[in-house]
Amino acid sequence: QVQLVESGGGLVQAGGSLRLSCAASGLAFFSYAMGWFRQAPGKEREFVAGISWSGSSTVYADSVKGRFTISRDNARNTMYLQMNSLKPEDTAVYYCASAKSRWSRPSSHLQDMDYWGKGTLVTVSS
Repeated sequence: QVQLVESGGGLVQAGGSLRLSCAASGLAFFSYAMGWFRQAPGKEREFVAGISWSGSSTVYADSVKGRFTISRDNARNTMYLQMNSLKPEDTAVYYCASAKSRWSRPSSHLQDMDYWGKGTLVTVSS
């Protein structure tokens, strides 16, 4: 049974930082691209960042480029999202997801993802 569990969310002031973690179990984590997505109240879920199975390739949404950094530790079956210079518009529930296919490139498309975590809430106050 595949499980993805996010942690690290919370309340932070604008300009602050948070580090999210996604702990994976039940899948060959080292062989799957992973991604972070977010959903703000009343809005559709959107792509934030993606990382290849090896960690050598990353992609970011324009809205977070230069502020967020995605990384992974395959030995710990864990993915991370370092979020700096947070803005109120970053407020959302953040989800991690695994790709449908092994050895694939990171994708920004929800339909390319298979398993999802339950999310962790990030609130940025102004």
